[in-house]
Amino acid sequence: MYIDFHRPVLAIDTSTSFLSLALRANSKLFMRHIEAGNKQSELILPLIGELFAEAGINAADLAAVVYAQGPGAFTGLRIGTGVAQGLATPFDTPLIGVPCLDAVAFQISAPYVLAATDARMGEVFYAWFDTAAGRRLSDYQVGKAADITAPEHAAYAHIQGIGNAFALDGKPPFNGHSAMPTAEDYLNLAASGRYQATDAAHAELLYVRNKIALTAKEQAERKGGQP
Repeated sequence: MYIDFHRPVLAIDTSTSFLSLALRANSKLFMRHIEAGNKQSELILPLIGELFAEAGINAADLAAVVYAQGPGAFTGLRIGTGVAQGLATPFDTPLIGVPCLDAVAFQISAPYVLAATDARMGEVFYAWFDTAAGRRLSDYQVGKAADITAPEHAAYAHIQGIGNAFALDGKPPFNGHSAMPTAEDYLNLAASGRYQATDAAHAELLYVRNKIALTAKEQAERKGGQP
């Protein structure tokens, strides 16, 4: 599906506690990036309205809507995708889902990049990339940071880590920085043509964890205690 990126394109990232929006229109970039906490659902539409007003466009003018596909915060991802579908459906606007770990990884260029983000419950979401060549080297995974192993033949000194998992006490066992992407990064990745566009009805989220909450007993066991 061809997307004319010379026309306005909106990107939405609600995969973390931040609400990040980027609109490229008329060769200009309009952005909002705020710590929204649990207020994403009440802030997202007014802020998108502000961006449209600043750019002098409306939803009917969009060539595509880019959304954070996951893995990430379960509720946030559903909010972002729902809004993207709501904006796109009346005008048959294509949607482009960009995996969150891709947006994390492609902040840097290196042959061995570990993108890792906080998955809560004592785990991290992660994947390996060769961002210099534009390739993903592993599946998207979830697990304990300490259990992450490097790709075969990857020299430890050549590995670069990126993502908020590197700000955790139990961070991955590699050197890394905790920088996270903004909606502008999702916008740029979508424009690369690497990700398939779809109609609103077929937009999907990327889940790598089937279970999104632990029982009190499971939480205690993960902490090494008793329920």
